[in-house]
Amino acid sequence: MQRLEGLMRKAVQEYGMLAAGDRVCVGVSGGKDSVALTIGLARLRRYLGIPFEVVAVTLDPQFGGVDTDYAALAALFAGYGVPYEVRHSGIGRLVMDVRAEQNPCALCAKLRRGALHTAAQEHGCNKVALGHHLDDAIETFYMNLFREGRIGCFSPVTYLSRRNLTLIRPMLLATEAEVTRAVRDAGLPVVKSLCPVDGATAREEAKEFVRRMAREDPAFRQKMLGALQQRGLDGWAPLYPGRGAGQGRGRAAAAPAANTDKEA
Repeated sequence: MQRLEGLMRKAVQEYGMLAAGDRVCVGVSGGKDSVALTIGLARLRRYLGIPFEVVAVTLDPQFGGVDTDYAALAALFAGYGVPYEVRHSGIGRLVMDVRAEQNPCALCAKLRRGALHTAAQEHGCNKVALGHHLDDAIETFYMNLFREGRIGCFSPVTYLSRRNLTLIRPMLLATEAEVTRAVRDAGLPVVKSLCPVDGATAREEAKEFVRRMAREDPAFRQKMLGALQQRGLDGWAPLYPGRGAGQGRGRAAAAPAANTDKEA
């Protein structure tokens, strides 16, 4: 966890993700990324020097009409003093059973996004932390390029004006392998997704592409990170390069991430 915390601290400081008095809602799916993010933020509170609060929310999709057991996560978060709520959303039943969507991922993501933002507001949070890591960013970049013919990625920090919420991605400097290693070494519990299309989505194709490129060039992921930051694509140029652990890769301060309502 120490390596992951260092990368999270670097991202938080270089992109100005947190400010004193923030109340951060973490969307916890139960997978390794969201669990690592929650614990990483809970541990950062101890020494970051910025007083902020962390709240965790799980939206149980109830795939097949079955409630998922999140008791292990409830016990874990309680040990770190993180308030935790499980909301049985029924989104899985709506998308898979009622609507019987042929391509369910987009609708499912949209509904979960809206429900998470509502939960964050009801918990009095002004920020929502998402568990995207560097691999997610690179995969998104190539999915946009190959499937839509456009150059773009999600932003490290995104302000949703209609919701008055700011989305932050504190793990974006960490690779998926580093997140996996942190969860394994810390013995953190994860809850397996019951989604019937888990592992069979378009993103899996992008994942395999990134893995193949990284096998051919072990520095591929870091080169992609450098390209995103140096070009300042979608707010990726660090606002405060060098403030985090280690040296920043950004060339100069950038403007804050663009306001958008697309994810509201």
